[in-house]
Amino acid sequence: MNIHEYQGKDLLRRYGVATPCGLACASADEAASAATRLGGRAWVVKAQSHAARRDPRRGVRRAWSIDEVRRHAAALLGDSGGGGRPADRLLVEEDIEIDQLFHLDMSLDSGLRRVALVGSSPSARAPERHRKVVIDPVTGLKRSEAEGIARGIGLVGKTIPQARVLMSNLYEAFDASDASRAEIDPLVLTRDGRLMALDVRFSFDSNALFRQPDIASMCGNDADRCGTPTGGSIGGLANGARLAVAGVGMVRLCGGSPAGFIDVGGGGTGGKVSGAFPRLLRTSSLQAVLVNVFG
Repeated sequence: MNIHEYQGKDLLRRYGVATPCGLACASADEAASAATRLGGRAWVVKAQSHAARRDPRRGVRRAWSIDEVRRHAAALLGDSGGGGRPADRLLVEEDIEIDQLFHLDMSLDSGLRRVALVGSSPSARAPERHRKVVIDPVTGLKRSEAEGIARGIGLVGKTIPQARVLMSNLYEAFDASDASRAEIDPLVLTRDGRLMALDVRFSFDSNALFRQPDIASMCGNDADRCGTPTGGSIGGLANGARLAVAGVGMVRLCGGSPAGFIDVGGGGTGGKVSGAFPRLLRTSSLQAVLVNVFG
């Protein structure tokens, strides 16, 4: 179960992780109004979709005037941002002056049955710039572990304790929300020395949503559990994320062209299934739907 970037940033801010100031919008006029409210001399307009990766050349645009914000917003709405799913919502943010870029990825290691935190510095591709720790669920993320990752990816001086607090807060958000993955890409060090989550992607364990009403409301209905359409011709509907992903893999293995999938969950009902189909049918290239249900 995925949520949008602006929702992920709202979640991070609740746990003390700094993000740029921004406002979610659904129209070009709302985007222009958001930029006016934010103030400043420049803004970033971002397409919001559940795509695993957003093409920064298409899905993210910098604007230097309110009129330019409006033009970018109009162009991005309905475009996939290079990820295959059209955007029906935007995020308008303050423009951030970046000094360095980093990457943090927190996810469940299925082999170790623990949460793993990986940090890296994309500006330095040497292996020593990548650090990984496996977190003990009893102790949580230790101070020494967080500081080790910070030093390992190239942070120095006053930024190390700042990074330690950020990683600890990220783990707290991850654990409290029953997340299966939380990725900050990029994590930036600004020119004035602040560490900030410039972009974030969250995924959640759909089996835990019964105890996460706030997360469930962000995700909307079960039809929001969608994989990324790729312009293919065969859509998929399954009752479980692993079954859905396996279905996509089998379609590819047999020479087919997947057009994404929808997971209606382990307790899928007729209402959930019928509600999912309209979402699948929005893909213009769709020619067939593979219903892959185990019960």
